[in-house]
Amino acid sequence: MAVILETIKNLKGYKLHIVKTAKFKTNTIVWKMKTPLTSENVTKRALLPYVLQSSSKAYESTTKLRSYLDELYGANLNVDVSKKGEFQIISFSLEIANEKFLSDPAPLLKKGMELIAAILVKPLTENGAFDKATVEKEKRTLKQRIQAVYDDKMRYSNYRLVQEMCKGEPYALHVNGEIDDIPQINPENLYEYYKQAFAEDEMDLYIIGDVNEEEVQSIADHLLQFEDRVPVQLKTAQTVSREEQIVKDQEDVKQGKLNIGYRTNVLYGDQDYYALQVFNGIFGGFSHSKLFINVREKNSLAYYVASRLESHKGLMMVMSGIEFENFELAVQIIREQMEAMTAGDFTEKEVEQTKAVIENQMLETLDTSRGIVEVLYHNVVSGQNVSLDDWLQGMSTTTKEEIVDVAKKIQLDTVYFLTGLEADK
Repeated sequence: MAVILETIKNLKGYKLHIVKTAKFKTNTIVWKMKTPLTSENVTKRALLPYVLQSSSKAYESTTKLRSYLDELYGANLNVDVSKKGEFQIISFSLEIANEKFLSDPAPLLKKGMELIAAILVKPLTENGAFDKATVEKEKRTLKQRIQAVYDDKMRYSNYRLVQEMCKGEPYALHVNGEIDDIPQINPENLYEYYKQAFAEDEMDLYIIGDVNEEEVQSIADHLLQFEDRVPVQLKTAQTVSREEQIVKDQEDVKQGKLNIGYRTNVLYGDQDYYALQVFNGIFGGFSHSKLFINVREKNSLAYYVASRLESHKGLMMVMSGIEFENFELAVQIIREQMEAMTAGDFTEKEVEQTKAVIENQMLETLDTSRGIVEVLYHNVVSGQNVSLDDWLQGMSTTTKEEIVDVAKKIQLDTVYFLTGLEADK
C-alpha cells in the first residue's frame, strides 16, 4: 500500500499541502476554496471560477490562455464547482510536466504556480468590475450547464430527490445555482462577490509531485497572500426525522426513474463511517450487491440500479431506471434488501469481497494526483483528521455486527419517481 505523506503549512490566509512523490512524471497544482451553500450566492459562485479562467490581466481571452498552456508542454487546466455536504467548493487544477524529465531546464512548476496565481488574484477588471463580455459569455454557458441537468433525466431525477428530501436545508441547492438568478448577475456584483469569497473562504493549495518542499513553500508564499480568516465549520444536523414521503413527477419520458433517499445518520470521520462504506458496497454499491442481483438480475426490473453515499451530509441515494408499471414492485424489492441488511442476511464472503473492491477502488483513486487531492480534501471538508492508514484499517477491521448496527441507523426518507405522461392513463 502506497503511503501518502502530506506536509501542511499555514501560509497567509490559506493552507499549503505538499505531497512529495516520485510516482508521477507531472506535477499537479490544485487550488480549492469552500464556503457554506447559500441561496443568495450559489449562482454567482457557480459562475465565478469560469469568469476567472476566461479572463485574467495576463491572459484576457481563452485563446491566449490555451496558447500559453501549449507553451508549457501542453499543461492541462481545469476548473470545477462541486458540493460536499453543505459546502460549495471551487477548484482550479493544473497538471504540468515535471522539468526533471525534460531536456529544457525551464522552471515549469514555478511557471504553473504563477499561472494559477495570475488567474486567482489578477483578473481582468475595469472600474471595479469584471470584463463585461466575459461575464455575459460565461452566463450563457452557465445557463446551458443548468439546462443540461433538466435534459438528462437521470441527473434530473437525482436532483429532484435531493430537492424534496432536503427541502429547507442548504443541501437542496443545486451546485450550479438557478437559471432565474442568472439575469441579476452583472460584472459589478460578481466582482464584489469575488472579493468577499477571497476574504472569507477556507482556502487550500495542494502541490503533488516530485518537488522540493522549501522551494514550493517559498514560491507559494511569494505569489499568494491573503488576509487571515477563521473558516466556518458546519456540523450537519442529523435530527431530521419524519414520515416517509413519496413524490411523483410526470414528464414526457420513455423510462421511469426511481430514486430513493435515506438518512444514514453517519458522517465522514464518525466511528461507524467505515461500517457504512462496507454496508453500501453490499447493499447497492457494486455489481455483486443485493440491489444489482435482486432488482436487476433476478427480477429484471431495472435497466440500472445502484446506491451511493454522500458522506458529508449523511445521505444514501438509490438510483434506478425502471418501466413505469414496475414502480410498486421495485420499491418493495428495494425495501426487502434493506430489511435483509438489518437482519444480517448477508455472508462473511460478501463482506470480504466488498472490502476488497473498496480497497481496490481506493488504490485506483490514489493512482492519480487529482485522486490523491480528493481523498485528502475530505479532512478539510469534515474538519477531521483521518489518515489513509486509519481509513484502510477502519474499513478492513469492520465486522458483520458493525455493518448490521449501522444498517439499523439508516432511515428511508423519500421515494421519488419520475414517470411518463401516459403512465396513469
